Amino acid sequence: MTQRESIMPSSPLKTERNGALLHLRFNRPASLNAIDSAMAGVFQQSVEQAVADPDIRVIVLSGEGRSFMAGGDIAQFAADPDSIPDSLIEPMNQAIDLLSRCDKIVLGSVQGPIAGAGMSLALACDLLIAADTTRFSFAYTALGVSGDLGITWTLPRQLGLRRAMSVALLGETIKAEEALALDLVNQLVPADHLEDRTEELAQRLCRLPALAAGNIKRLLRSGLEQDLISQLAAEKQAFSQCIAHPDFDNAVQGFLTKRS
Repeated sequence: MTQRESIMPSSPLKTERNGALLHLRFNRPASLNAIDSAMAGVFQQSVEQAVADPDIRVIVLSGEGRSFMAGGDIAQFAADPDSIPDSLIEPMNQAIDLLSRCDKIVLGSVQGPIAGAGMSLALACDLLIAADTTRFSFAYTALGVSGDLGITWTLPRQLGLRRAMSVALLGETIKAEEALALDLVNQLVPADHLEDRTEELAQRLCRLPALAAGNIKRLLRSGLEQDLISQLAAEKQAFSQCIAHPDFDNAVQGFLTKRS
């Protein structure tokens, strides 16, 4: 039986649990889900709980309203800029680090104008499905700042250095079709189908063998930083873990049954 649970709608983050799937939905639609310290703190706590739960296989990040996330909260920037590094950036950094290193698959589901920290968070996801209304903007230079939440790490890895420089320094906006062509997103769907297609993709990911999927995520991410011989050793170790798991026996027997 499907189990669903949600926190109060007034919270800056909504959560919904559906078996092995956890939805984390940013919930400040009036401000296009701009991050403030309160949202960052709740997000970090929710991510810590999700990562610690062995029954969760997939985490979906999304946003209420017409935008996934329009960046940081300008009101907090103006009122208390000194609070930003420790009360906003640090908890978000902790959450992003946990999401990147955990064995759960993180699926971003995005729409509308996405700028600054919203773009950073979207690029940090393992997979990204986007509505045709999506457009990405680096936007940090418009505020006289240099970027946060990992965007200077992810952007050149996904676009190459020259294009990343252009996007960051010249303020290029990347529209949905171009984002798909550049492999910034995995799938592009009509806006009114985004929720249904996200659920379909998330459930498909939930059905993958959990250990194998987690190992694939870890190997692909670490492979960007390792030499070949180190990666070969890591693959061998992960493969050994997988063949000792019941999922392997079940899959092999299922394959043999189909072939016969």
